[in-house]
Amino acid sequence: MMPFRISVPASSANLGPGFDSMGLALGLYIHLDVESADHHAFFAHGSEESEENHFIWNITEQVAERYGVSLPPCKVQETSEIPLARGLGSSASAIVAGIELANQIGNLQLTDVQKLAFGTEIEGHPDNIAPALFGGLTISTMLEDDIPSVRLNDIELDLIAYIPEIELKTEIARDCLPDTYERNYAARASAMSNLVVAALYSKDYALFGKMLENDLFHEPFRKSLIPNFNIIRKKAKEAGAYGTALSGAGPTMLSFLPKGNGEKVKNEMTKQLEGYQVKLLEIDTKGVSIS
Repeated sequence: MMPFRISVPASSANLGPGFDSMGLALGLYIHLDVESADHHAFFAHGSEESEENHFIWNITEQVAERYGVSLPPCKVQETSEIPLARGLGSSASAIVAGIELANQIGNLQLTDVQKLAFGTEIEGHPDNIAPALFGGLTISTMLEDDIPSVRLNDIELDLIAYIPEIELKTEIARDCLPDTYERNYAARASAMSNLVVAALYSKDYALFGKMLENDLFHEPFRKSLIPNFNIIRKKAKEAGAYGTALSGAGPTMLSFLPKGNGEKVKNEMTKQLEGYQVKLLEIDTKGVSIS
């Protein structure tokens, strides 16, 4: 086995009203450096971890079992730039990494359709899995026997992420949502989502930002869980952002800005926010990659 590296991007789901269907691949990564060995060894956080306790390796073994292959022994070193429980799709990136590790060392030659289906089966929904696999902005959903998705790569925007020190578990953020939406309310919420997509495709970024901040599906119910939600949105708009939304379920927030304005706005927002990592991020357009 020749040494190789698997890289999987982070992702931001929802993007305002694109609830549980839209996801954007971001330039933060999980890397797996893989080489041949006498026995399986998985290293993370600077030390060797037991295989049965490591999430990525567990996914790798599930894939191998599904397709009936034995995996050759190898040494895997994980490094991650993606903070956990911050709304940046860390679990989906780890799932995709585990699937691709099995695919490579087991010589499975899985198709994109198979990878997406297996990842969605584990994660429960495709909104983070699809961008981690394919890159760019993806819109996806689950049918009874299919997971259709569309990718949009040509987005001419700068992105700034505001990543707080606190974590927010997805289960907590999910529990604060209503079980049902009244019909007229749901129709209005759906219209916002339609306009977000239409604005992106037509490159009407001012309209995109406006609709981004008019979500009705989840942000009105989650914003009380998010420190500085209103302050970040207000200050980012004053600094020139088109719009700001929760990344996934939060607590990270993501601003979209005119191309070329990111560094200036990042510096301004850094001065205003203590206890945050304020990052200027690229949109990843490749998805999972092997090098």
